[in-house]
Amino acid sequence: MLRKKDLLGLKDLTKEEIEDIIIRAESMKEAFVGGEMLNSLKGKCVATLFYENSTRTKNSFETAARFLGARTMSIAASNSSIQKGESLVDTGRTLDALMTDIIVIRHSMAGAPALLAQKVKASIINGGDGMNEHPTQSLLDLLTMKEKFGAIKGLKVVMVGDIKHSRVARSNLWALGKLGAETTVVAPQTLLPSNVEELGCEVSYDLEEAVVGANVVMGLRIQLERQKVGLFPTISEYGKEFAITEEKLAACPDALIMHPGPVNRGVEITSEIRDGENSVINEQVTNGVAVRMAVMDMLING
Repeated sequence: MLRKKDLLGLKDLTKEEIEDIIIRAESMKEAFVGGEMLNSLKGKCVATLFYENSTRTKNSFETAARFLGARTMSIAASNSSIQKGESLVDTGRTLDALMTDIIVIRHSMAGAPALLAQKVKASIINGGDGMNEHPTQSLLDLLTMKEKFGAIKGLKVVMVGDIKHSRVARSNLWALGKLGAETTVVAPQTLLPSNVEELGCEVSYDLEEAVVGANVVMGLRIQLERQKVGLFPTISEYGKEFAITEEKLAACPDALIMHPGPVNRGVEITSEIRDGENSVINEQVTNGVAVRMAVMDMLING
């Protein structure tokens, strides 16, 4: 079970808590795929509060909430009182006054969900905060790996792309390390965080070399919107060195292909690989609903 009222990140969760969420998500997936509407959140309210654009995460949470029987509210920064200068805390307290039980927040500032969690009664779920964490994305990645391999301990997972700006990478590195996987990150030096070794991973600048023996190869989006200056010469030159292609996967032709989306085809990954038989990118989206059902159910019902 989860020991706190909020899910802010995986860095502070125990191995057992992470495993409990995955186990609960497995049963939730059976219900979701089978079209079974559950009522464990009947009478509860889930609000999505997104200060950044989202397709998968936002719609996944709203779908999950409805499958659990909750009513939903959707607040986008672009068409709410946030545009009039309302603060994050005041917005959260307004949602509290509307008897909201769970607030899912995405924010460009790292730490915004943690601040809100201190100020409101509702349970806060971090839907991505700046370059910090994206816990439910990592949890759905873990569920996908467990489904395919039976266990995560001992897996070799290679992540390639914009590690520096990726909250997905950070959550996955924390979680995979706790569950006993071996992780390697691949990127040009300019797209690696300065403290990358502290994240418990190996570092490589050569994708073909890094994927030898890999069970999972995960592409990460090039986040141009978070880059203050150009961190590589051109998109085409980046793709030439770091895009996931058939040629670069020659040493691990059976590796599972993952990506949190959205995918920039031809930059991070070729269409042949993205749509190939080893790709589970669409399955990740389905598993996202199951994981978010599990997290919300556990926060409210234990």
